[in-house]
Amino acid sequence: MTVFHTDRLILRPFEAGDAEELHQLINDFDVASTTLNIPYPYPEGGAAAFIARRAEIDQEGTGYTFALIDKGNHTFMGSIGMTINNNHKRAELGYWLGKRYWNQGYATEGVKRVLQFGFEKLALNKIVAAAMTKNPASSSVMKKNGMTYEGTFRQHFLKWDVYEDIAYYSLLREEYFK
Repeated sequence: MTVFHTDRLILRPFEAGDAEELHQLINDFDVASTTLNIPYPYPEGGAAAFIARRAEIDQEGTGYTFALIDKGNHTFMGSIGMTINNNHKRAELGYWLGKRYWNQGYATEGVKRVLQFGFEKLALNKIVAAAMTKNPASSSVMKKNGMTYEGTFRQHFLKWDVYEDIAYYSLLREEYFK
């Protein structure tokens, strides 16, 4: 079981008991509207199914998903995950936070620790992440962690009947260890 600590966060695998808090935070129009894959309204039972599926993926070695926990009061705040492509030693990073935790540096701090895990423990060559261009806060998290803008895929995702432009960022192993 991989658990990480930062100055303000605990990053740990999801537990079945996280489902209720996860559902409360993720079932928010503003959270869902700025992410690629979160539906709104979030379906009943969806949090438990998400937790169970992510545990399977973690065991398969094709991904890692961490619950973001406030170190001070042990409050669930959101999630950071990586989907691993072992053939290419590459991962795609994704994250979200409950709205009340936005703009406080939590995502930046959590992403920094997950990037460290990806390069130092998993020996990945490249980690990529994507954000809707209408979500500059997410792009800011990537930039603050040294990720390089690779380009925008125009009208790349269909979210709620609107084609969204997606900005892609990456960090290479050689850049991380500079």
